Amino acid sequence: MPASAWWVCGFLPLLAAAAAAADPAKGSWEPLIRLPTEKGDTPAPAPAAAAAEDGVTKWAVLVAGSSGYGNYRHQADVCHAYQILRKGGLKEENIVVFMYDDIAKNDLNPRPGVIINHPKGEDVYAGVPKDYTGKQVTAENFFAVLLGNKTAVTGGSRKVINSKSKDHIFIYYADHGGPGVLGMPNRPYIYAGDFIKVLREKHASKSYSKMIIYVEACESGSIFEGLLPEDLNIYVTTASNAVENSWGAYCPGMKSSPPAEYDTCLGDIYSVSWMEDSETHNLKKETLKQQYEVVKTRTSKSMEFDKGSHVMEYGDKTFKDEKLFLYQGFDPANSNVANRLLLPDLEGAINQRDADVLFMWKRYEKLNGGLEEKQRVLREIKETVVHRKHLDSSIDFIGKLVFGFENGPSMIEAARSSGQPLVDDWDCLKRTVRVFESQCGSLTQYGMKHMRAFANMCNNGISEAEMREASISACGGYGSAKWSPLAVGHSA
Repeated sequence: MPASAWWVCGFLPLLAAAAAAADPAKGSWEPLIRLPTEKGDTPAPAPAAAAAEDGVTKWAVLVAGSSGYGNYRHQADVCHAYQILRKGGLKEENIVVFMYDDIAKNDLNPRPGVIINHPKGEDVYAGVPKDYTGKQVTAENFFAVLLGNKTAVTGGSRKVINSKSKDHIFIYYADHGGPGVLGMPNRPYIYAGDFIKVLREKHASKSYSKMIIYVEACESGSIFEGLLPEDLNIYVTTASNAVENSWGAYCPGMKSSPPAEYDTCLGDIYSVSWMEDSETHNLKKETLKQQYEVVKTRTSKSMEFDKGSHVMEYGDKTFKDEKLFLYQGFDPANSNVANRLLLPDLEGAINQRDADVLFMWKRYEKLNGGLEEKQRVLREIKETVVHRKHLDSSIDFIGKLVFGFENGPSMIEAARSSGQPLVDDWDCLKRTVRVFESQCGSLTQYGMKHMRAFANMCNNGISEAEMREASISACGGYGSAKWSPLAVGHSA
């Protein structure tokens, strides 16, 4: 067998399983999408109604936490969310957008300057503000923006959430995640302990009345499980519970595939579910609870959980009966839309952590001629898969070293019971991650799934010295400069 073929043969079954479509008998859906089609940098004017009712201003923070064309879907999700909020009457100055902004004009984008979030969707990129892009998309800037602390912001538009006591805030985040952590294109990542601390500080400043947070990420429930108090006037829904993946949607090779020229997923199941629900309903009639139930059913694949996840809710659930327009605004074009309009199941999905490899493989398949380019893409795929295997085997070995060969695997994978936070000492978790990465290379967006292993080491009293010794034993001599934290940054 040629040297380049080992991975192809081994990984093809995985791709086939990931891309398998659901029952085609369920039919297709013609989307109700009303988004700006004009070119240029100016979005459609917001309706005169409603950026504020009774002195209440609506604010929003939209965060795409990834970079790279293989993660197209996260920026597509966030751009789509921006268009919905603008059509709902939120003012541009009250919406803060974080996105790396390397998708629309990427050389791999088949429609230069355009981003779509549905196979038949229109451009969602036009008019989206460049508040924080590139190196400015950081956890530090996100926290400063949310707290309204303009002096702590580095670069960007310096736009912050300068909210008052009566105001409503909507936060939407889309990216990769792991137990207790949310990705950012510039490290360090967002750790749950830090995020909850910021939310407490925002509440203590008496600078909002109510807040809702939607989070799209793997293990996103772990960000709030056992951590978010019920007395902060914050209601949260997440794409998944504390121990499972979230899923990409509108991916190549699936029933609801993107147009043929696209090699990447256009969206994520949870994200497109809430947005397609919002743009096909009268939000002056639909409640937070109703949207949660719709999104929960659709994201779980009608509660079958075949390539789907458990949408969860956390925090203050006392205002779930409030209407969505109080947070997302109201589009007058939807005044006469029936509120019982049902959206179809999303047929076909892929684990978020495999979407980048699917993208690379689809690129490889499409390359005609240009042997050098094909070899380069194949080499990138092999390097990615090899590093994934290295992370998995290293953490497994470290677990055996610190917990014993017999108990190691079960100890590093053990999940705490519902209602308990991932870890008791978040600083210990960060130190443990840094020790590991210093010896074994970057965790990457794939390796974030191992955060529970590091948390369990902290919860069981494994010292920094023990972790360093075990990491050296497991990874001594690992020399991939591409994955060095000195090059890509530490995750903590």
